[in-house]
Amino acid sequence: MLTVLPIRYVADVEASRDFYAGLGLAVRQEPGAAVWVRLTAAAGAVGVHAAAVSQGRPPATTELGFATDEPLEDVALRLARGGYPCELVEENFGRSVRVTDPDGVVVQIQQIDPDVIRRSAAAVVGDSG
Repeated sequence: MLTVLPIRYVADVEASRDFYAGLGLAVRQEPGAAVWVRLTAAAGAVGVHAAAVSQGRPPATTELGFATDEPLEDVALRLARGGYPCELVEENFGRSVRVTDPDGVVVQIQQIDPDVIRRSAAAVVGDSG
């Protein structure tokens, strides 16, 4: 089985481990804990998105994002309690929580709404025709 494993290079492994564990990822301790930690989730994927309709993200941009069915208000509360201010954002795919990790990278936790995606896609197709 192939597992997708994006690697974030960080300034402080411990601070980043705590941040991503706070998002809900499980810490899998491995040898070399001072320089490496694997954080796991129940599932993973890679998304490919058209830059032309991405609200200003240029081609070749990569974002670290997570999809959840947990209420975003619960995610935001947990992050705030951990000392990570975040914001709830209405998106063209549903809603998200945007939070900045210890290295200053914005992370997105998404709650995808198929109805919102259909409306957004229909608007784009309608604009190009």
